[in-house]
Amino acid sequence: MDPSALSSAEMQRFLNQEKEKAMVNEMVAKLTSECWDKCISGAPGSKFSSSESACLSNCAQRFMDMSLIIMKRFRSMH
Repeated sequence: MDPSALSSAEMQRFLNQEKEKAMVNEMVAKLTSECWDKCISGAPGSKFSSSESACLSNCAQRFMDMSLIIMKRFRSMH
């Protein structure tokens, strides 16, 4: 997509989409880092133990739930 050919409304939509992509990427990186540090002890083997899998799943779910709450609150403020 050539940003120089966009109208101001299209440019705003393009910028908003790029911001959302960056936020998602940042959220995934943060989730991965936090849940990994919390759930994985030592060097991982060829697969996760059942307790590590359960921890990662619960951690990711809590992280996503909180992220949705924060995004809804942020949107309601604007």
